[in-house]
Amino acid sequence: MQSNNTFTIIFFTRKSRSNLKILNIYCRITVNGKRSEISLKRSISVYNWDVSKGKARGTSTNIRVLNNYLDSVYTKLLNCHKQLLEENKVISSHAIKSRFLGKDSVSKTLKELIEYHNTTMITVLKPGTIKNYFTTEKYLFTFLAKKKKIDDIFLKQLNYQFIIDFERFLRGARSKKKQLMLSNNGVMKHLERFKKMVNLAIKLEWITKNPFQQFQLKFDKYDREYLTERELSMLENTSFKNKRLEKIKDCFLFSCYTGLSYIDAKELTLNQITKGIDSNYWIFTKREKTNETIKVPLLPKALIILDKYKYNVSDFLLPIPSNQKINSYLKEIMKDCGIYKNITFHVARHTFATTVMLSNGVPIETVSKLLGHTKLSTTQIYARVVESKISEDISNLLERFKAQEKTKKTFLK
Repeated sequence: MQSNNTFTIIFFTRKSRSNLKILNIYCRITVNGKRSEISLKRSISVYNWDVSKGKARGTSTNIRVLNNYLDSVYTKLLNCHKQLLEENKVISSHAIKSRFLGKDSVSKTLKELIEYHNTTMITVLKPGTIKNYFTTEKYLFTFLAKKKKIDDIFLKQLNYQFIIDFERFLRGARSKKKQLMLSNNGVMKHLERFKKMVNLAIKLEWITKNPFQQFQLKFDKYDREYLTERELSMLENTSFKNKRLEKIKDCFLFSCYTGLSYIDAKELTLNQITKGIDSNYWIFTKREKTNETIKVPLLPKALIILDKYKYNVSDFLLPIPSNQKINSYLKEIMKDCGIYKNITFHVARHTFATTVMLSNGVPIETVSKLLGHTKLSTTQIYARVVESKISEDISNLLERFKAQEKTKKTFLK
């Protein structure tokens, strides 16, 4: 910016309307002849103000405290001017005043960031994801209120210590029954969402330093539940007199043989069933979560289930209730089948990837396409090579070794 700007700071007073013997103190910033004024919310007796020096007159404790405050205001205004110069920003009295009062773009608050994020992302993110961001927001402001004793914070005040203090707060969060509310991965998920909002602030140039720069998100790795071939067979061969449980069993098995997520299976319609290039029936749809196109051939067992409910009065092909209800019913079903695992509807998707596909020799690249994943690494989280497949592969390897050894002996003869 120009270096020949005229820049002055003076302190002056105006008479109080309620008491003519009291003066209210103001600060005037002037840049190139244009003024901006700030009320300092301080007052003084008319007898104690030195107009020529722009300071309080006297040596009492109150006078010294007031003059020290005026000196600090003067220093802060000089720093605001310096910051604007260093940032190559327009130098004006209004810009300096805004920076001093924390109302310029680099003095945005956490509340403003979250409001901007939620407003702009509501059409981009799925409702379930937005709901998770609202939960993270709730934890952030509870943390500010309980631990920092404030209701908001400037983004430029966010630092590494704020992050680790927030992490500690999340790890100690307890329910009304004094039980810990979040696992390690639950804590990391909230921090991950907070980090994404901070990254947005950096892109918007609302913040220059990244408080997450030295912080690493550390998720615990764990094996996801799935049904083995034996357990899947046990479930298939169990019939329920209760029609409600029989329907839930069928819907779960349908997902086991198609890999559809809860919402994609729930909203499956006849329009999404079509004949593929092999003249067999396929599911052509888009994943609700990622909007990624998926094409899944309907295996015979999945077709049988669809045929069973072809007279369903709903527009949807399967009688799937709410996620909460179906997971509750699945616990009852698994107990009756003698399967003692923590089974939710999403386990069907894992079962499809692992037991139905990978363990039967389907390449992981194909499984990734069937699941609608954009990255192969995502599929590797769901799928694993089961012990039976390892045993089969090692047996094949030993057979090849034997064949090679036999060939070698024949050649030596």
